[in-house]
Amino acid sequence: MATQPTPQQVIEGQKQDWNRVAGGWEKWDRLFEAQMAFVNHRLVADARLHEGLRVLDLGSGTGYPALLGAQVVGQAGSVVGMDLAEQMLAAAERKAKRLGLTNVSFKTGDVTSLPFDANTFDAVTSRFCLMFLPEIPKAAAEIARVLKPGGWVAAAVWSAPEKNPSIGLAMAAIKQVIELPPPDPSAPGVFRLAKPGELAGLFQQAGLADAIDQEFLADWTYGSADEYYTSLMEIAAPVQNLMAKLTAAQQADVKQRILQAASNFTRAGRIVFPMAVRIVAARKPV
Repeated sequence: MATQPTPQQVIEGQKQDWNRVAGGWEKWDRLFEAQMAFVNHRLVADARLHEGLRVLDLGSGTGYPALLGAQVVGQAGSVVGMDLAEQMLAAAERKAKRLGLTNVSFKTGDVTSLPFDANTFDAVTSRFCLMFLPEIPKAAAEIARVLKPGGWVAAAVWSAPEKNPSIGLAMAAIKQVIELPPPDPSAPGVFRLAKPGELAGLFQQAGLADAIDQEFLADWTYGSADEYYTSLMEIAAPVQNLMAKLTAAQQADVKQRILQAASNFTRAGRIVFPMAVRIVAARKPV
């Protein structure tokens, strides 16, 4: 039986993966930000951001929702964005400069060990980060520690796989070509916090109160099946890792299967996937 990687090994592997795909994320940035605007705005709302607040954004990647948060809190406030991958944050810094934002800074670091004093931030936001952590309860405890009493955390995670076909479609195609071991439901991964109430429960165990857990249904669209396939191969590190193990013939087979499966979601000449996001908010008691 294979030994489980340590949390540190998991984090190091993720750091390498996210750095490797940083260029792809920056390239496809406009497509994703246009389609994820509702998530960014919802996080800013659920974290109760307003002018003058000091905010921490966890798993900022190429800059969202940290950049939107910086626009909301204004010059009287500030935002610190954290991520494992320095190359993702370099893209975020370029965007901040283009937007003329001087009240946001970015810092590499591990969410399960935050380099800040207790009661430092008025609010914490996080988009599609927490489910990848090897030690989620530890991260929840750290969020509770750095939040000021009365402050809110708002986090977005992916809901169930069957409600997010664009994410699982590639893995399903690869599984038709080679045998893959069944995923460990407790291991870090895209759907690790998909169950209703799971993240809310972890926030409550960390001492946070008034937890709200809501699922949002939306659409995720591409100009064509080819556009979907190309973007997937440039941003999805786990898919890249598996494709690298295949022969050229197997890769071609997987590509055809993905294109065919994606084309089943054609609507009015575009590829339109349903998507489901879980947004969870909680408050630190006063």
